Amino acid sequence: MSFQVELPHVGESVTEAVIGKWLISPGDKIEKYDPLVEVITDKVNMDVPSPATGTLTKILAEEGETVPMGAVIAEMDTGEESAPVAAPDSGTVQAASSSPSASRIGTLVQGANVGPTGGEFLDTSLSTSEPEAAPQTAASSSTSSPRQKGFSPVVTRLAAQHDIDLNSLVGTGLGGRVTKKDVMTAVEAGGSAVSSAPDANDSREDEIIDPTPIRRMIADHMVKSMSEIPHAWSAIEVDVTGMVEWRSANKESFQQQHGVRITYLPIALEVVANALRKHPRLNSRWSDGKIVLKKAVNVGVAVAASEGLVVPVVHGAADATLVELAGMLDGVVNRARSGSMTIEDVQGGTFTLNNTGSLGSVWGGAIINHPQAAILTTEAIVKRPVVITENGSDSVVVRSMMNICLSFDHRIIDGAEASEFLQSVKSGLEAISLDSDLK
Repeated sequence: MSFQVELPHVGESVTEAVIGKWLISPGDKIEKYDPLVEVITDKVNMDVPSPATGTLTKILAEEGETVPMGAVIAEMDTGEESAPVAAPDSGTVQAASSSPSASRIGTLVQGANVGPTGGEFLDTSLSTSEPEAAPQTAASSSTSSPRQKGFSPVVTRLAAQHDIDLNSLVGTGLGGRVTKKDVMTAVEAGGSAVSSAPDANDSREDEIIDPTPIRRMIADHMVKSMSEIPHAWSAIEVDVTGMVEWRSANKESFQQQHGVRITYLPIALEVVANALRKHPRLNSRWSDGKIVLKKAVNVGVAVAASEGLVVPVVHGAADATLVELAGMLDGVVNRARSGSMTIEDVQGGTFTLNNTGSLGSVWGGAIINHPQAAILTTEAIVKRPVVITENGSDSVVVRSMMNICLSFDHRIIDGAEASEFLQSVKSGLEAISLDSDLK
């Protein structure tokens, strides 16, 4: 029996993927659950397993093509009269650990971060962005279908919407394929053909780099975030002297007792998660003209891995203890660095925490991880003189100071709400002292 193989959905935030490599060819037999094709999303590289045992009869989505989730990518013949088992859902799709780029998820906003004062933060410095949904308007039919010439469904539909002749475009994608960016460039140019040749002003010494599929998706999603979300920013300084002193005094005993290192990151994460519970609008998203308040507090935190940067999500962060947060972070960091992260590790984020201080940054306006409502950056911890007022008199003392900066969706959050959230985080961090009983 012949049936169509669909690209399985792997979460609401992943709406399209690039076909990386077909692992078998038409005419080859394959067993159920054996790897069928490698695909690339902005979240993770993964192997899509075969939904049934049978023979691959036709490939409908070529390597390098961008296709929406749920699209038909191939046809199979099971040799059976009854319908085969439906394509597996996201629970059966595992991240590909063998691919060199399997751990690259999300996009760098402020640079790889090692953390304030001596690299004690885990590497946290990128903001993810959600993929752009494929246009819903069907492409008009023609005698010679652009789809038959190797154009992706997304490109075909977009060209039909703007009356663009795809055959007139020179593609800049893999193997010269026409991409969505090529079509939009033609639209902006009034429908004229797009040349992929380097600019005449480029010298022979200049290096022209063809972005990887994941980098192209990252670029599109950053543009999507900035074009769709009205960004606003607010920043305050925090005295984290107590947090620095507590960690210095407890890091050895904490590791001996709980078997995991204690960095500044889980401490900050615990404070931020509690603040999100108190200020639910920061833990929300804009959807079809309405505000969706997310009940779960799932905080994405960027981590540097050997092959790039990843943004694992700490699920249920507001309900976890400091020890649990440290353990969860240790787990996802190890999986990230070994290339063994799963889709579940990067799904469901409702807010992003981003440390931008390791390169000396003291203030940064990060790009929001679409479609989230906000992203918080923690800047460099710097010792500097501060004026302290006690008993009516001023004195100058040296304190460990850190700026925290919030980028927020101004459709959802006003300045007053943003300031209240920042003050809540500030109060939580400054309440930590050498005598605190953090658990």
